[in-house]
Amino acid sequence: MAEVLGKVLVVDDDEVIRQLIAVNLNLEGFEVETATDGQDCLDRVRDVKPDVITLDVMMPRLDGWSTAEKLRGEPDTSHIRVVLVTARAQDDDRRRGLGIGVDAYLTKPFDPAELIEVVRELAARS
Repeated sequence: MAEVLGKVLVVDDDEVIRQLIAVNLNLEGFEVETATDGQDCLDRVRDVKPDVITLDVMMPRLDGWSTAEKLRGEPDTSHIRVVLVTARAQDDDRRRGLGIGVDAYLTKPFDPAELIEVVRELAARS
């Protein structure tokens, strides 16, 4: 049995993207759980106890910005590494993410190898 590199919670309302990220991370040795939107993420994060969360920005119910802010605002989730994965590539969007305190920002369409590298780096630091 290969060593597990860490646990990742993949949050995206698009099932195809959610599965793409999950499969790629699984193949690299990460334990992966998924959530369909920000509210689902917040409902499950304490049970899943992820090292890293990949978070889409544009989602129904609760978007990635609000989800990241809530994660950062809670003592028991503020340490979790967060990667925003979004089609929103404007400088203002990046600044907003950094202002919230996210650990990394990837734009769609993303390179799966780059995503894996970012998640691997963040999991090693958590």
